[in-house]
Amino acid sequence: MPVSSPSAAADAACRPRVSFELFPPRNDAAALALGRTIDRLAEADPDFISVTFGAGGTSRGPSLTVLRYILDHTDVEPMAHLTCVGSSHADANRLVREFLDAGITSFLALRGDPPKGAVDGDDAIGDLASSAELVQLIHRVQEEREPFGQSRIPGTRASEIRDRPRPERVAVAAFPTGHPRSRFPSQDIDALLAKEVAGANLAITQLFWYADDYLGFVDRARAAGVTMDILPGIMPVTTPARLRRLAELTGVPAPSDLAIALQVEPSEAGQLEIGVDYAARLGSEVLAGGAPGLHLYTFNRHEAVLSTIDRLTVSTPTRSSLSERIEYTI
Repeated sequence: MPVSSPSAAADAACRPRVSFELFPPRNDAAALALGRTIDRLAEADPDFISVTFGAGGTSRGPSLTVLRYILDHTDVEPMAHLTCVGSSHADANRLVREFLDAGITSFLALRGDPPKGAVDGDDAIGDLASSAELVQLIHRVQEEREPFGQSRIPGTRASEIRDRPRPERVAVAAFPTGHPRSRFPSQDIDALLAKEVAGANLAITQLFWYADDYLGFVDRARAAGVTMDILPGIMPVTTPARLRRLAELTGVPAPSDLAIALQVEPSEAGQLEIGVDYAARLGSEVLAGGAPGLHLYTFNRHEAVLSTIDRLTVSTPTRSSLSERIEYTI
């Protein structure tokens, strides 16, 4: 058995906690590549790897296949995304049971995006009005599957007691820069507190570009009574097109300096360097501000996120805007 060197052990001890997000592959070639990516991501010893899930179960089969691959071929905890929109109570109940029966015990409960033109009350929205209701449903399904927990029934042999999977993490989304449908900033904090009261034990943020957005949001959440960990979600963006697309999807304007740097850089290698550098600086700053770890959006590629982890500095930088400290040559 190889013996780890003291320096390697020290490096591992200093390495921050990380987790990753993937989406289901769209074809066989992508599935093969994703398997290799999962294997590489697992080497980083993440807390979990989450797998996205289409509204109303549109990618149910492929998502479960990826989750099972993680469960069967790595030591990493798989986390299933679940969305409310388009699901009836019965559909959501069956889906949670299916995941639990497959050994998937961690979930990210999301409301999801309603179809264009749909309003609350429409059949297209589904029975669950919020992700907090989905969190409650996940716990209720587990209680129905195992109403007496693991308590011993008198006269039953220990060998006859079969352990059943219990939810380990029930995560929810948080919005440091505000949810698109929020009418005022405190609404995002109130919603997060309601999710924790419903039974969530972890929050993962949507993308943000400045450390103060995350750190200020956490301060406000703590002041309001939120106690669960709030993981910052970070993506190393390595092309101008992807940066523009993210701005469209999230409604959060991209940093102008990052956009310009990516736009004027002619080589893919140079763009990768720029995206990784920005993400590593951002990750280092939120870690220094007290973040419990980093959740990295991979876009089903391992190179950029693993390079980001390698560049993280856990020393304490200032909380000034990252855009003031970027050293790109434009």
